Amino acid sequence: MAQQLVSVDAKKVHARDLYPELRKISAFAQTSEQDLDCLGDLELLEVPAGSVLYRTGEGPLYFWIVFHGELRAYKTDSDGSQTYLSSVQEGDTFGEVPILVGHSTPTATCETVTDCTVGRVIPEIFWQLMSTCPVVRKAVLENMSRRLESYTALTLHREKLISLGTLAAGLMHELNNPGAAAKRAASQLRENMTKQQELSLRMSRAQLSPKQLECLAQLQEEVFTPAKHQAMSSLEQSDAEEALTEWLESIGVENAWKMAPTLVAAGWSRNDIECTQQAFPANVLSDALNWLEALVSNMQLVGMIEESIARVTELVMAVKKYAYEDKNKQHKLDVHDTIHSTLTILGHKFRQKQITIEKHFAPDIPVLTTCGTGISQVWTNILDNAIDASPEPGKITVRTWIENSWVCVGIADQGPGIPPEYRARVFEPFFTTKPVGIGTGLGLDIAHRVVTGHYGGQIGFTSEPGKTEFVVKLPIAEFKSAI
Repeated sequence: MAQQLVSVDAKKVHARDLYPELRKISAFAQTSEQDLDCLGDLELLEVPAGSVLYRTGEGPLYFWIVFHGELRAYKTDSDGSQTYLSSVQEGDTFGEVPILVGHSTPTATCETVTDCTVGRVIPEIFWQLMSTCPVVRKAVLENMSRRLESYTALTLHREKLISLGTLAAGLMHELNNPGAAAKRAASQLRENMTKQQELSLRMSRAQLSPKQLECLAQLQEEVFTPAKHQAMSSLEQSDAEEALTEWLESIGVENAWKMAPTLVAAGWSRNDIECTQQAFPANVLSDALNWLEALVSNMQLVGMIEESIARVTELVMAVKKYAYEDKNKQHKLDVHDTIHSTLTILGHKFRQKQITIEKHFAPDIPVLTTCGTGISQVWTNILDNAIDASPEPGKITVRTWIENSWVCVGIADQGPGIPPEYRARVFEPFFTTKPVGIGTGLGLDIAHRVVTGHYGGQIGFTSEPGKTEFVVKLPIAEFKSAI
């Protein structure tokens, strides 16, 4: 693109003197020599290739006639990219659209592709030509109609591409976490199966008694029987893990510190496995309980893989609904369950930054009846931002409570806070304060649209240095999503 506007001398020529050349111009092909009197004088320019004839928003408007050469028009977007609009060649006219729609400066940039000979007409003469020469008026209006149709089609296509880009960026943002979780769980599952096989071989060589085999069979049956356990707060879970670890270590079980969190997370306590102490001698007891822990862990990992794949499927369905919108079916929503699932999927990120999760769950949170979807996306995006903002090591607090007719969820981090000048833009799409390549700026936009549009809820935040908390409020009464 040329850096400066063309600077060439304009030569004034009467239209009658250019009659043979003007007859080759499509808009003037049917005119008589007398018709050109209404055109009067026009300015003739010889413009070298690569010159900018005019720029968006700069200089006066003209109606242009191309006697020789080729030119192209484009718009420059705010990001510096160019959108091609059209090209004109020998025999064409252009520049009528901004004059006819009432602009005072050019609405695009035009540059020469080859050396060109062009004529220009000031708006006053153009309007005189349009009012006194029906043949030219018809041709000019037909050209304008074609250009407007072409520009409208181009604009619609561009908007579709922008929407597709937004959707693709959002999908990449959303698919990363469940995809990584499923891969990590599958890898851990492989290690567990190897460990479990080694323990099974060792116990088989110990020649277990029928009573011991029956004990293992009962434990296995309990593992495979889905049991809904009460959600615990962080303090309750920590106390339960500490108590189980102390008991396991007291009876000589290896890896008690690693075993306890897995068993507690699955709802197991000392009472559930105390029978093993009586059934197995000391030299087999540790292997039996480590075998049980591996089995429980395997079930948890399979559940994580299922959860991750379900999440991917949900995103694929969201893409289908983007093109073929359908009414969401009514279903039950357990807020605590969805938070637990998201915390599980993001577990590796917490461990990488040594972040502890502190949960304060109200016991009276009702199961919601809703047609909304995508609430896991909300927790994922808010928690993802909290992880990025948190110091290392740090703490993220997740709490739930009832406030009038709302179920409320608060997610707080200990980061530096959101600067006051950015707070009004937090929920804007593509707005991010993260370094280039780290954040897409879509997470909170997605969260806002899901909470307000799918659930009829509210989302907001408070922020100060050392504490930023996002609060999501979901209506207890059913909300009929229109999205």
